[in-house]
Amino acid sequence: MKVNKILVSQPKPTSEKSPYFEIAEKYGVEMVFRPFIKVEGLSAKDFRAQKVSIPEHTAIIFTAKTAIDHFFRLAEEMRVSIPDTQKYFCTSESIANYLQKYIIYRKRKIFASKTGKLADLIPAMQKHKTDRYLLAVSDVNNGADADLLAQSKVNFDRAVMYRTVSNDFAPDEPFDYDMLVFFSPQGIESLKRNFPDFNQGEIAIATFGPTTTKAAKDAGLRVDIEAPSPKAPSMTSAIDNFLAENCPDQLKNVNVAAQ
Repeated sequence: MKVNKILVSQPKPTSEKSPYFEIAEKYGVEMVFRPFIKVEGLSAKDFRAQKVSIPEHTAIIFTAKTAIDHFFRLAEEMRVSIPDTQKYFCTSESIANYLQKYIIYRKRKIFASKTGKLADLIPAMQKHKTDRYLLAVSDVNNGADADLLAQSKVNFDRAVMYRTVSNDFAPDEPFDYDMLVFFSPQGIESLKRNFPDFNQGEIAIATFGPTTTKAAKDAGLRVDIEAPSPKAPSMTSAIDNFLAENCPDQLKNVNVAAQ
């Protein structure tokens, strides 16, 4: 098997030390970063159509950094002032830290899950029963978070603040890849939309997360690489393991290892 060109359906890493670049050097492959999907923020008009008022909420729930960007964008566009007393509940430390882009970080009003799951935040929310929560989501949110909040008797409203759309390929854009790397079911949907007659053949497909893997298999695709796993906690380590096993002749520098 020969892998010369890999399409990673994510934006290009900003750091030159990214494990993707290390893999490219290690195996002599070309990494192309081309998202299959893109995010578009809702306009203030579309947001208002949901009849959700930001000032009526004393706590905001964030499950993604993108949600933070669009929450503060919409607040600015609608000239909504966010009080210093506002509370923020984030499903990870990295999401919580990202709030520093918009506010002065005070731990007394910011709560972060240590497990990466919303369920870990429920006890803290239940201690703040008088607060009214706003769950900021995208249009493709599956509703599981809202179901959990409802079951936990948390007083909340769900508000779509951005939408995910297909990032279409141009008719003359080359599609000569030996491996495709996906991170969401929407990426799989975009592939089928852009290339309805797509024939996988010997093209290797890598998927991150069980929902992405399921979407690929449901679409009739063969999944060759799954991450995370006990042996490959990250997508880059999974790709590295696959290339080491299936393309040993391409190994150029054994001292370069993907993280």
